[in-house]
Amino acid sequence: MEEIEVPLEQAQEHIHEAAEHGREKWIGQVALTSALLAVCAAVAALLAGHHSNEAMIEQIKSSDHWAFYQAKGIKGAILNSKVQLLEQLGKTPSKEDEKKLAQYQADQEEIKKEAEESRQASETHLKAHQTLAKSVTFFQVAIAIAAISVLMKRRRFWLLGLGFGALGVIFLILGLKS
Repeated sequence: MEEIEVPLEQAQEHIHEAAEHGREKWIGQVALTSALLAVCAAVAALLAGHHSNEAMIEQIKSSDHWAFYQAKGIKGAILNSKVQLLEQLGKTPSKEDEKKLAQYQADQEEIKKEAEESRQASETHLKAHQTLAKSVTFFQVAIAIAAISVLMKRRRFWLLGLGFGALGVIFLILGLKS
């Protein structure tokens, strides 16, 4: 999973430049809200990257647990074959072998539980990553629309951009709760 980049520097520079040279007061407000939206986008991108990394780590842990589970199963199957072979030969398997066989089965149950917990943690982190990535997207769209509003000198585009920014904030909050 890739880091999310927020390529908004040029748009912000243009907005700030227009705010300095413009005569309309609302352009300064566009510059300020764009800066705030950029900060929110950066925070959301950082958190999305964190959750992406954590999801991958938890998935690796889950895979490791399942490999360990399989190894215990193979050891158990080999030991079980030994016990059955001894019984076929009319010999009594040792108590130690029977205890070990029971221990392998108990170990497998514990390992299975850990593997499923890691898988669930991975899914939770991935869900948070996806929600935060949506947040970043809405922030980027909001900043782009704000830049367009300055270029076209249309305040209602800025208001539309604020709407997209509000959606970005909603997804940021949802991502933080995940």
